[in-house]
Amino acid sequence: MKFKKNKLYIENVSAENIVNKFGSPTYCYSLKKLKENIKNFKKNFKRINPLICFSVKSNSNDYILKEIKLSGLGADVVSMGELLKALKNGISAKKIVFSGVGKSYEELEYAIEKKILLINCESESEIFDIEKIAKKKRKIVDIGIRLNPDIDAKTINKISTGKRENKFGLTEENFLKCIKKFKNNKNLKIKCLSVHIGSQICSYKPYAKMLSVINKVIKKSKHIFEYIDVGGGMGIKYSNNTKSLNYKKYNSLLINFLKKNKSKIIFEPGRSIIGDVACLLTKVLHIKKTKNINFIILDSAMNDFMRPALYNANHRIIPSKKNKLVNNLNHEFVGPICETTDKFGNFSKFQKINKGDIFAILDVGAYGMVLSSNYNLRAKPAEILVKGSSLKVITKRQMINKII
Repeated sequence: MKFKKNKLYIENVSAENIVNKFGSPTYCYSLKKLKENIKNFKKNFKRINPLICFSVKSNSNDYILKEIKLSGLGADVVSMGELLKALKNGISAKKIVFSGVGKSYEELEYAIEKKILLINCESESEIFDIEKIAKKKRKIVDIGIRLNPDIDAKTINKISTGKRENKFGLTEENFLKCIKKFKNNKNLKIKCLSVHIGSQICSYKPYAKMLSVINKVIKKSKHIFEYIDVGGGMGIKYSNNTKSLNYKKYNSLLINFLKKNKSKIIFEPGRSIIGDVACLLTKVLHIKKTKNINFIILDSAMNDFMRPALYNANHRIIPSKKNKLVNNLNHEFVGPICETTDKFGNFSKFQKINKGDIFAILDVGAYGMVLSSNYNLRAKPAEILVKGSSLKVITKRQMINKII
């Protein structure tokens, strides 16, 4: 996204033209940016040649997943629906890992039937279920076991997954017990040690601690793992104050780790691939002026984009057309839903805003449309893919009569 003569463009199409043609609120994706992100991710870790499994929970749009497949990536799924979507869009079963703390018996049966690469288990109970299905089907099933390394990734508390108090994975003690119990099982092959410590991580230091813990646990287990699934969680710049993850240092850490452990690395990136690919275009419905705040009431709401309400996440908001008239009063961008949490950002200084102006909420490609809902019986927005000067509707705007 860039400005040309003070007008915001997504690739070669202005934001105003998109809204005029398709209405608002509307998610807009840049195909060029998506391809750049995938290329850069591969380049950053070229020396270790990892298997990159895109996190489908971050964005499950068919057209996005088709591009993921064309780029040679696999998929990290956490439900039957996501597994079906990945397979439907041509992603090879041998590049799919099934994660998640609560897989049903039916989901496990289906994953085994489709011969996916790995089922990453998070409890002994789950391993018993897989063993039962494998015996019944007379199969040998490849599994990973997820370790909870008890590491604070210093990220948003609600997306931290690697601390002892989090529900994910097995403690070191229970992990080692499971290795001992199932390592010679006739129907199971423990091929992977899996770990994921959280999301929106912008420092390499939590990853250094994670790899140190994994090293110690591997030695204690006396087990050779074909794969080490280090999860994802790499952060992106949601604001100008956000630090960027040092990929060179993380890559060096992994190179040193692999000198001691002859395993293949699996990544599960979502946000770092798709996060900054999209913006949400929205229009000003009303401006409500008070003594201290200008409430900028938008036609997008928390049902369209949940992250600010759910995580207190901050996203940059930029105008589709720049002007030089600055207003120093506080501006609070809010939605029309009957919740105080239905707001997108507060700015102490902003350009003059008029009713009908169009704005872009940036970096909404991850956990944007996938978290949308029909709360307040509102229709879900459209999704548009921009390729150069061409526009493609990749999700039609939901119609109210279809909901009713």
